[in-house]
Amino acid sequence: MTETFAIHPEPVLRQFTHEFLSGLGASSEEAATITDGLMTASLWWHPGQRQGLEKLVRYYRRVRNGGLVPGAEMEWVRERASSALLDARKGFGYVAAQRAMHHAMDKAKSTGVAMVGVCNSNHFGIAGYHARTAAQAGLIGWSMTNAGAEMAPTGSATAVLGTNPWGIAIPRRDQPPIVLDMALTTAGKGMMRYLDRQGDEMPLDWALTPDGARTAIPGAALAGALLPMGENKGYGLSLVTDMLAGVMTGALFGLDVFQEDTHFDVGHQMLAISPDAFIERDLFDSRVEALVDQVKSAPPIDPSQPVLLPGERELARAAERLERGVPVERETLEELRPLAAALEVAFPFDDDRSPRDSVLDG
Repeated sequence: MTETFAIHPEPVLRQFTHEFLSGLGASSEEAATITDGLMTASLWWHPGQRQGLEKLVRYYRRVRNGGLVPGAEMEWVRERASSALLDARKGFGYVAAQRAMHHAMDKAKSTGVAMVGVCNSNHFGIAGYHARTAAQAGLIGWSMTNAGAEMAPTGSATAVLGTNPWGIAIPRRDQPPIVLDMALTTAGKGMMRYLDRQGDEMPLDWALTPDGARTAIPGAALAGALLPMGENKGYGLSLVTDMLAGVMTGALFGLDVFQEDTHFDVGHQMLAISPDAFIERDLFDSRVEALVDQVKSAPPIDPSQPVLLPGERELARAAERLERGVPVERETLEELRPLAAALEVAFPFDDDRSPRDSVLDG
């Protein structure tokens, strides 16, 4: 593990990411939005999940083959008082999802609840990032997306549905929002590949081999299907998510979405809710804190492991990484080196720093 990661200051990663995206042709707004999303993923998640700088490699390839269009002229194709549909025109998923969430937020401030869909988009990053956008403005945010087929429906060994992640964020008074960020599979292929590279085993409820057997060996299941979280419950949630984000937006779905590298046609849904459409704001805030107090006062089984709210672990990890540096897989940096040279972007990672396990475990 100590040879897998390099640690670099967040500002260095942020500047490089912005310059890389600008070199790809992203506008200033696009580069800023995507950079912030990728940095949030790098701060929140284990780098083995490959939601940070790793995405730059995909962006490079897909801009070059036409599957991703910088500066795409996204179009609002349907518009009602509390709903809308955005055609992303193959633009950046982070950008399309943020525009949709802000549109939903604007509508929810007058209608109370608003839902905005997106079609013809790309991978939108981490769902919790978009949900948190609404919560930071005092609204409840809910984001979801469909994804490429990796999950087997309960009772089968064939992947039909995606991880189809959700982000739900609840605003708090004078505290960071509660942010639930989750895929609907038990785990993802990114962590399986990471464990496979490390020579480590995985839990038996992560994935199936191609012939339908459960295994603790990641390499044996990489060509198989992921298992839904909570078995049939996660399968049901993934199916419903694809109905809302894929079927209902006109995007691709099921076996078709995310399959053709030049035409992913991913679908998203962004939901914004104004609490004061239902209850006085001060009362909502006080009731949120009352429930938080009840949850946090539950006696922990292990006194050294207090009960945490959704998102608290990520906040702690982000704080540590902002102070001590962000881990990036060295393999990722080596993939990015020639791409940065082709874009004539400075590559600031040659002065490698040794990783510290606590940064990964935080």
